[in-house]
Amino acid sequence: MEAGGDGAATGAPAAADDAPASDAPTSGEAPGNASDEAARAAVRVQLLERAPEAVRAKVAELASVAVGHMPVTDLPPPVRAVSRFAPSKRARAGAGPLLTALGSAEGFAASVVGWWTEERPARWRPEVPDPVHAAAVAVLEGRDEGSVLVRGLGERADAARARSERDAAVAKVEKLEGEVRRLSADREQARAAVEATAEENRDEIAKLRARLREQGTRVRRAEDEAAELRAARDAGEGGLRAEMAELRRERDRARDAAAHAEERARRAADELAGVRRASVEARRADDARLALLVDTVAGAAEGLRRELGLRPGDSGTRPAELVGAGATGAAPKARVTDPAALDRLLALPEVHLMVDGYNVTKTGWPELSLAAQRERLVAAVQPLAARTGAETTLVFDGAGITGVPTHSVRGVRVLFSDAGVLADDLIRSLVGAEPEGRPLVVVTSDRAVVDSVRRSGAHPVPSSVLLGRLARI
Repeated sequence: MEAGGDGAATGAPAAADDAPASDAPTSGEAPGNASDEAARAAVRVQLLERAPEAVRAKVAELASVAVGHMPVTDLPPPVRAVSRFAPSKRARAGAGPLLTALGSAEGFAASVVGWWTEERPARWRPEVPDPVHAAAVAVLEGRDEGSVLVRGLGERADAARARSERDAAVAKVEKLEGEVRRLSADREQARAAVEATAEENRDEIAKLRARLREQGTRVRRAEDEAAELRAARDAGEGGLRAEMAELRRERDRARDAAAHAEERARRAADELAGVRRASVEARRADDARLALLVDTVAGAAEGLRRELGLRPGDSGTRPAELVGAGATGAAPKARVTDPAALDRLLALPEVHLMVDGYNVTKTGWPELSLAAQRERLVAAVQPLAARTGAETTLVFDGAGITGVPTHSVRGVRVLFSDAGVLADDLIRSLVGAEPEGRPLVVVTSDRAVVDSVRRSGAHPVPSSVLLGRLARI
């Protein structure tokens, strides 16, 4: 087998050199008939499938060298892209397309063989024998003897691989044997150390057992003494528990009596505090009304004296009656119809301006939400209250309102009616709580409210009049 391979590779007097021209066509020679070419192609495909990787790489290398020097138009389409690769990477990167084309593209293998035999005959059949090169040449030429060369190389590769595996196994066995010997030595050393330690421990255990027996004797004596003490303690605790139980019963009886007395005292204190609060609130309300009435009367009298030039002691009509006559020119408490009349009312001393909130906001800004209406009215009334000094109260329905403010906002009192109470009723209550003779101005367009507050002595003002006055601020 090797002699045949060398002869095919070196060109020595062998069957490969004396083979007919039809077995290895050269450039310029007509190829054999179609049946011979088909037979060589079939042999080439079989050899490529069975060839070792070294032979396949050599075949790809020979084909890549020839492809680099062949016209692109003579190459199969899959190989044309490979021809553009760099020579150093053509065989490695294009091995797949080259080997596929050698087995499938008609005439491609013959073109590769023809180029080598014509352009590089010395390298095609080198003088130095190379079994891999010889097998690759036989595969490319499609000769039957190539199967012998390929099989021989495969057997050599298998034998080399088997020798390598055997050497590796032997080395591994030798390494494991050395490890076993080392572990055996370590085990013997550990056993000797354990025996020495066990001997030392036996002496120590004997000493500990003697101490344990001594301690056991002491523990038993201590347990006997503790049992005697517990018996004495239990005897004394029986009497103490009885005394403690009696003391607890007496303490509970005293605590109950103290709790009852404290509850009675608390109820009495609560009742007394309620009475005091009611008395203080009543007195405060009376004092407030009296003080307001006095201030109103004094302010009205002083204002009229200054306006009419009256001397102290002169008599005149009451301020409330003058407001009605001056505002309308007719009967007192007439309905105010223009902002100027409203200004004259608000100029009176101690005047109280009450506004039906939603009646005004829904007249002036119906497109806003209720919260926005309230905010706008408060912001608009603040300058008027600051300019005139009039006590100003805005009254809104409290239904559906959360977070009701409980204090005045920059000199303007904002009140919300309780649940189930209308703002109209709250306005009537405010008018009724004022002392007689104090100037009261109620802004509303509600006919029922107008009639009721007029009968109570207040001056009704339409909502449109207040809106017109606010528009001038």
